[in-house]
Amino acid sequence: MVSLSDYPHLASGKVRDLYEVDDETLLLVASDRISAYDHVLDTPIPDKGRVLTAMSVFWFGLLGGADAAAPPVAHHLVAARDERIPEEVRGRALLVRRLEMVPVECVARGYLAGSGTTDYRATGAVCGVELPDGLTEASMLPRPIFTPATKAAVGEHDENVSFEVVAEQVGRDLAGALRDATLSVYARGSAYAASRGIILADTKLEFGRDSTGALVLGDEVLTPDSSRFWPAEDYEPGHPQPSFDKQYVRDWLTSPDSGWDRHSGEAPPPLPDEVVQATRDRYVEAYTRITGQQWPPAL
Repeated sequence: MVSLSDYPHLASGKVRDLYEVDDETLLLVASDRISAYDHVLDTPIPDKGRVLTAMSVFWFGLLGGADAAAPPVAHHLVAARDERIPEEVRGRALLVRRLEMVPVECVARGYLAGSGTTDYRATGAVCGVELPDGLTEASMLPRPIFTPATKAAVGEHDENVSFEVVAEQVGRDLAGALRDATLSVYARGSAYAASRGIILADTKLEFGRDSTGALVLGDEVLTPDSSRFWPAEDYEPGHPQPSFDKQYVRDWLTSPDSGWDRHSGEAPPPLPDEVVQATRDRYVEAYTRITGQQWPPAL
């Protein structure tokens, strides 16, 4: 029986660890770590890695399937159930194709939230995309927009940039392909989420190129770590929305209860038990509401 120690460790990110299975295949392992404001917190969220993995499996299957309105999305998932996945990480690990990743965070926004709100209030635009006057927190945008960011190392801050900056970095043709693919995934994801009573406010994607040069969706997709999910029944623009993602942790960290100043340079404090439990509950509810499946899934 294979064990994790049989595979060379290649890299660790804020949440995931990457191992080499063979020349064409990698093992992507999701941990229970949670990050916020460029810090990996000391307090894990139980079941978080399993939720991220199960959500990605669901969405890769949906996006990779036939759709009357759009062609299947090429993605890197090989298997979630396979004898090459060690039992110790089964349920939170995926076998994936090796890709040459494009160093761009590909963000699609359909609503004004997070750093997009900050940028809009300062400039009237987000990543160089001009928006109408009079928008407020959580306003629906006239149309979804592509708002990329630089891909920062662990502990550093992703920086919102314009399409032109991405074009200079990777070439205009590839930048255009990233934009089109990102908005296509967002359109399909948001339409499906809406059918489940969920607003997909925004999402962050990563793409790579395979051995033929084709653009392939990689990393995770449409999870509570990479997306903002809002319950449609509670939607009311003008203020922050209740959410099924890690916004709950961000809100606690910036509240007086935490006693933490995000600009101090100090690490965030440990999360209280009640915040840990409430965050876990939100991740699990995101999975059950969107997929229509019970928790835990049979992976």
